[in-house]
Amino acid sequence: MTSNQHHHDHHAAQRDDHDAELADLLDLDAEMHGSYLDEVTEWVAQQAAEDARTVVDLGAGTGTGTLALARRFPAAELVAIDSSAPMLERLAAAAHLQGLTERLRVVHADLDVAWPDVGAIDVAWAASSLHHVADPDRVLRDVYAALNPGGLLAVIEMDALPRFLPEYVGQGRPGLEARCHEAMAAASWNSHPNWRPHLEQAGFEIAAQQVFDLEVNPAPPSIERYARAFLSRIRSALANRLASEDLDAIDHLLADDGTRAILRRRDLTLRSTRTAWVARRA
Repeated sequence: MTSNQHHHDHHAAQRDDHDAELADLLDLDAEMHGSYLDEVTEWVAQQAAEDARTVVDLGAGTGTGTLALARRFPAAELVAIDSSAPMLERLAAAAHLQGLTERLRVVHADLDVAWPDVGAIDVAWAASSLHHVADPDRVLRDVYAALNPGGLLAVIEMDALPRFLPEYVGQGRPGLEARCHEAMAAASWNSHPNWRPHLEQAGFEIAAQQVFDLEVNPAPPSIERYARAFLSRIRSALANRLASEDLDAIDHLLADDGTRAILRRRDLTLRSTRTAWVARRA
């Protein structure tokens, strides 16, 4: 094996591990936010044509939004676009379990490269994905061109990252989670613009805009695994941005056992905020 091949294989393995961890987190997110997804997809459907035939999920991931859209638009074909083949495989497996294989088309495509040939569409959905593309204004123009007249684009962004912990976690200084969120904001984690002017510049008319407050309390049993997975990503991303006592407190929370470990806590809640825009092609 050449050194270049070893370098490529190492980074490919790292990418696969990252995709697997992110896929697990997205699946847990779906468990946590099922009621929210029903609410926001109903809100989108109220703006859409009753006979919507093709619904596209941009940056579909493991299919959280795709499957919710399938429930909301029972007569439509679903097209799931993502640049990660493993995530699309997981999405297809979940769709199969729900009897949706005949209605689903998965498209392995990188929106940074080009708009895929998916034909004309009636509803497009971009949940926490638009801010990841290199040129979102170009992608918005592509979506506009692909939509049928009167078609809709729904853009959803997470304004406040999930909060799970009490003010004092039993170690270190109070306010650990708030300091983590401040450090993530400084690192531009999940940052996104107000999409309204971008949508209007691409030719869309804004049909509706709404803030959705999410609070899951009492929390379902899987919240411990969800909180641990999310905090683990924070720990990796902020290793050089947090004080040593905060990193030590996080390590205790991420431990497999111990009275303060997340997997053993019973004081977790889930709080977050999302903003959604629905824009229409004239």
